[in-house]
Amino acid sequence: MFDSLSSRFQNVFRNLRGLGKISESNVSDSLRDVRLALLEADVNFKVARDFIESIKTRALGEQVVQSVSPGQQMIKIIHDELVTLLGSENAGLALSGNPACILLCGLHGSGKTTSSAKLARLLVKQGRKPLLVAADVYRPAAMDQLKVLGDKLEIPVFLLPGEKDVLRISRDALAAAAALACDVLIFDTAGRLQIDEPLVQELVRLRDLVKPSEILLVIDSATGQEAVNVASHFDRALGVTGAILTKLDGDARGGASLSFRSVVGKPIKFMGTGEKPEDFEPFHPERMAQRILGMGDVVTLVEKATERIDQKKAEEMEEKMRKGQFTLDDFLMQLREMKKMGPLEDLVKLLPGGNEMVKGADLSKSEREFRRMEGILCGMTAKERAHPEILNGKRRQRISKGSGVSVAEVNNLLKRFDEMRDMMRKMGKFQKMLGKMGGKLPANLPGMGGMGGMGGMGFGR
Repeated sequence: MFDSLSSRFQNVFRNLRGLGKISESNVSDSLRDVRLALLEADVNFKVARDFIESIKTRALGEQVVQSVSPGQQMIKIIHDELVTLLGSENAGLALSGNPACILLCGLHGSGKTTSSAKLARLLVKQGRKPLLVAADVYRPAAMDQLKVLGDKLEIPVFLLPGEKDVLRISRDALAAAAALACDVLIFDTAGRLQIDEPLVQELVRLRDLVKPSEILLVIDSATGQEAVNVASHFDRALGVTGAILTKLDGDARGGASLSFRSVVGKPIKFMGTGEKPEDFEPFHPERMAQRILGMGDVVTLVEKATERIDQKKAEEMEEKMRKGQFTLDDFLMQLREMKKMGPLEDLVKLLPGGNEMVKGADLSKSEREFRRMEGILCGMTAKERAHPEILNGKRRQRISKGSGVSVAEVNNLLKRFDEMRDMMRKMGKFQKMLGKMGGKLPANLPGMGGMGGMGGMGFGR
């Protein structure tokens, strides 16, 4: 979502790195570009103005540290002020009561139903037992959608088909939670295409009945500054405790996320980064600031890997690599584990300078190569993957026809696989030698970790 804003900041930083000294004139020149970047991102005008003034005041009031250049110090100031603008630190849920209640509200189409299910999944991982409550009685199929999501995630859903009284649904849901021993209720409420008083009053009555610990406003990031106006209206009526920012995987400019905290005074607590249930993360201001400024977000990348890659399988894979027992079955499993982490472009963007790396790069080509490799491997029998040495010309021709690639591509994959396996055997022998000498091979050496050895396996097109 922040691609355009990040590119503008990168241009500003290029100019700042050559800064010989910090003065009022060159600070003003640099900040003019920052202001334009923020306004183009649809950041609230007052927020952008205050942000620029805060940077200027701090830049002109600080002494330049001798160990860094003036330009580096300016970049650090911009980073720190951006973190402050986004909320300084992650604000987790403050749940109380048994059951604790969470009320999700927002406009129609903002992603409340999907966010309800994603939030429930996150709470399950934290050891909670949530109950999803279908309290949207106006949108056609809203209850069915929540039920489908709940069934998929194996999370119970309370609904009363045909019932239009939200308060009755909520009272019965509270009773059901006690019977099911659920300790958190998540209410998926109705939205409208625009703010209207009947909607707000219905939510006020629901709030007064269930007394929620959290009232989370679900905001579509594509709505820009208008999202802040909507947030202010809901906050005045309900007293929201935070926000969930959705559709961050789209091409929205980012104004809502940069403006919300300053205008409403409440934190963004979570963000939706895709359509899958796992594409939902706690909002960390410092990590987001680093992403926006092109500094990457390695912590989130590591968390994704930890969550989505089976650690036991990774350790078994590493042991096979060390012993030179790596098979095509293992390679196929590696490909599938990598796919769990999400699109390659999204992963690269989490690396420092990742936004610049993907510029002009056709990462979709790499994705296609991964799919072709998986197709070739799936075109083999289990025996062939376990014993690739039996893959004669006739078998390779059959595999190429079955997977829709040329025989040359099958040969290329097998050749590179053999090269990688030979390298692993040599590394294993090297480690044994080090062991006898009292040394140890680093576990994170390329090609030796649970997900290593992937480089150079493409088709080279």
